[in-house]
Amino acid sequence: MPVFCQIDDKHIPLYRIVWISDLPHFCGDAECQREGQYEIRLEQGEAVWASLAEHDEAVETLQAWLLDQQQEDESN
Repeated sequence: MPVFCQIDDKHIPLYRIVWISDLPHFCGDAECQREGQYEIRLEQGEAVWASLAEHDEAVETLQAWLLDQQQEDESN
């Protein structure tokens, strides 16, 4: 089971992810460079920004990792 997911050019450890935005960023600012990207909040107030494909992959990988952890706990 992978413990990393790739977002942009970074390999993020799954255990560092606090939450993943369900909606793309929209602030209306003409100079915003994150419009349409998804925020993935990490521990210690850090964040990375993901495309839709990266967002979906991060969600799927995180869900699979958590399910694997739950199954491992139940077998012990």
